[in-house]
Amino acid sequence: MRLRLLLTAALVAPSAITARAADAPIANTPIPQVIDRYIDAAITEAGVTPAGQADDATLIRRLTLDLVGRIPTTREVDEYVASTDADKRAKLVDRLIASPGFARHQAALFEAMFNPEGNNRGSGGFRQYMTDAVRENKPWNRIFREVVVPDEADAKLKGAAEFIRGRLSDADKLTNDVSVAFFGVNVSCAQCHNHPLVTDWTQDHFYGMKMFVARTFDAGAFLGERGYGSIKYKPTKGPERTAKMMFLTGAVVEDPGKEPTADEQKKEKEALEKAKAAKTAPPAPKFSARAKLVEVALKDANAEFFAKNIVNRMWHRYFGSGFVNPLDQMHSENPPSHPELLAWLARDVAANGYDLKRLTRGLVLSKAYSRSSKYDSNPPDSKLFAVARLKPMTPNQLATSLKIAATDPAAFDGKKPDELEKMYEQAESSASGFARLIAQPTENFQIGVGEALLFSNGERVLKEFLTDGGNSALARTKAMKAPAEVAAFLVKTAYGRSATSDEVKAITTYVEKRKGREADAYRQVLWALVTGPEFRFSY
Repeated sequence: MRLRLLLTAALVAPSAITARAADAPIANTPIPQVIDRYIDAAITEAGVTPAGQADDATLIRRLTLDLVGRIPTTREVDEYVASTDADKRAKLVDRLIASPGFARHQAALFEAMFNPEGNNRGSGGFRQYMTDAVRENKPWNRIFREVVVPDEADAKLKGAAEFIRGRLSDADKLTNDVSVAFFGVNVSCAQCHNHPLVTDWTQDHFYGMKMFVARTFDAGAFLGERGYGSIKYKPTKGPERTAKMMFLTGAVVEDPGKEPTADEQKKEKEALEKAKAAKTAPPAPKFSARAKLVEVALKDANAEFFAKNIVNRMWHRYFGSGFVNPLDQMHSENPPSHPELLAWLARDVAANGYDLKRLTRGLVLSKAYSRSSKYDSNPPDSKLFAVARLKPMTPNQLATSLKIAATDPAAFDGKKPDELEKMYEQAESSASGFARLIAQPTENFQIGVGEALLFSNGERVLKEFLTDGGNSALARTKAMKAPAEVAAFLVKTAYGRSATSDEVKAITTYVEKRKGREADAYRQVLWALVTGPEFRFSY
């Protein structure tokens, strides 16, 4: 079988964009240096001029959105821009990663990754599990183990079981979702026949992966797992087959599970009913197929899928596009844009204990990350990462940022760090209901009709973000007499930058035409600012 023989070579096969293998950096080279070496080499090879570095105001906005899921306050922007500290960027990144907001935001992103359809979210336990995992900086391979083989007797880990529990009624979906989330491989097209377009994936792979999860069942308050059970399937040609327990690389696992006798099955059923009545975990099988999946997937010969998938997903998270796109199409006929860089980062993350905070820090401190999204001529191929990609905000980012923009910046002044964190968390919490009304952005993002109507006609936007009472930004405008002063204030509050002369002129003209209705005019101005593309995107 082609995959069994050539998989490792195929996944790292050169593409049109390469760096010189002879110049490969040594293992302990800092991540940003490695990224820039490979990315710059590819840009040079393509004969392209990259965009310049983003200005400080843009960079702090991008970093704050990416790391903690909100726009920065005007004070944060002003202090960062004014700082002459040569290490200010690294210190900002370290502060944001160490903040509680980082754990909350990254957990929300992981929840969306594990549940892209937006359902199967259970009681909220999975989000809490991921929040705790990010805060504690649990290694990604440990998260893998705890999600696939959750220890439900530990209350802190029980939420991890929601990923599997939400899919127990559909073993085919569970099979594919595990493969997509942890290995970047969509095997669903190989269920009824060998993949029609990708020769790597056959029915043997789909049903081989299904064998790892199909023995799991609902045991009341806990997940149960049998130590036996077979799957038969009909190939497009030939007689019916019995599936072998097989990983994506073609590695076959010896299955010691044998069908128990009728008497043994009766005793097993009695033990299960007893555990259900006592609300305790059911007896564990001597052989756990799910535990074996974790073991096999993390073996050196097979771990390439696991490591490359998380690197590709984290790169996509911060750069707006992966080395491999779509993210669930890692196979030999869809080579990565920068195969050597992906391979180096995968080796590095594995060698350093799958430390995702370390990986994140390395990615966002690279020059490639901090490039401007502005380009004077037609931008080069996006696969080069020569220009920063515009990224639509996630629902949580957008809703929380609206709360920040709608608040008087003075409300954040004079607060201690822990007080500020409570304010940010409150903004996230109060905006969460609104966030649920907004769709998760897809690869080819366009603002949907529902979102457009929500912002154009929804009373909720006015009530939640455009009030002029309390410590709102609009309440602050009541003490301002000149429309030009209000214009500068609102632009700075929404965008974190100074207003241009054209913006001040346009807003002033708009307000002056509404004598006696200035409060409504200012509300409309703020509405226009926060519904515009400059607010909607991370740039």
